[in-house]
Amino acid sequence: MTNARAAGFVDIKPGSEEEFILNVGRRIYFEQGSAVVTDEAKMTIVRQADWLKKNKGWLIKVQGHADDPGGESANKALSTKRAEAVLNALADQGVSRKRMWAKGYGIERPVTDCDEITCKSQNRRVVVNLREEFDASAPGR
Repeated sequence: MTNARAAGFVDIKPGSEEEFILNVGRRIYFEQGSAVVTDEAKMTIVRQADWLKKNKGWLIKVQGHADDPGGESANKALSTKRAEAVLNALADQGVSRKRMWAKGYGIERPVTDCDEITCKSQNRRVVVNLREEFDASAPGR
């Protein structure tokens, strides 16, 4: 069947994680070596913020990633700056900072199912993940 529903995405409920992933989007991409939020990324962040303000029960872990020239520590620092840039942009849109925390992973969690050039650009990303509770990477936890 060519138009079958994808497994796990049937009867998507408003305010669910599935709705956020499919209808809002959780990935934000960056230029090589940069932690500057692009105009295109800002459009995604506005959609995310609007959804998060309507669905206040979710916590938000903002995860930064990198695959840029430089060593491991440089990529860790860059990924942290990317995560913080998105967190700050969400806060500027009215999402409470008390619900969010940022974590940079550097090159620890690469996208691998693509050719080298495509993977490199996909690794320069931030993923906004919904959480029901804080984890050990949240400040003060």
